[in-house]
Amino acid sequence: MRARALETSYINAGTTEQIAGFTRLALWAAPPCAGHLVNNTRMRVVLQRVKQASVTVSGDLVGAIGAGLAVLVGVNRSDTREDAVWLAEKVVNLRVFPDDGGRMNRSLLESGGELLVISQFTLYGDCRKGRRPDFTEAAPPEQARNLYDYFVEQLRARVPNHVTTGVFQAHMELSLTNDGPVTLVCDSIKRLVKTENSK
Repeated sequence: MRARALETSYINAGTTEQIAGFTRLALWAAPPCAGHLVNNTRMRVVLQRVKQASVTVSGDLVGAIGAGLAVLVGVNRSDTREDAVWLAEKVVNLRVFPDDGGRMNRSLLESGGELLVISQFTLYGDCRKGRRPDFTEAAPPEQARNLYDYFVEQLRARVPNHVTTGVFQAHMELSLTNDGPVTLVCDSIKRLVKTENSK
């Protein structure tokens, strides 16, 4: 029962606005409500299967991809490099791309898609009390930057020349076309639940 509870998480990845067929996601806007398991999550990613995605800083384009995955990354205070490795492996191997029959049966590795990786501490915004989100579960900037960079490094080791990023701690605007739509949430707490259940 406890393991099942730990595997449950809730997220609403920012605010979106439909503009001319594109989904515009304001990363600085009101953060998501993380539900009742904020303290039981670890490194978190929100994946969106996209036809295209791009990120700008102060009006300048800093990254863009074609078909692939837009990845929002939140780092928890308890995270380690093992969490980053586990999630990198999960991201590139999830079967979220269609096969010849239209079924989600191919991974990023198999489809040859690209990755746009964006840091977003607001994924750990806790909205359970009051009206101001609580970000105490988000890692401090230095720790978050180190693990974010390591996560990107792990992705690039698996899909060389197919990983683009935003700018850490910058005010970013992300534009994308969600294909499906397909949006998934992955928490590295699941690797710990699996280990505990296997004992």
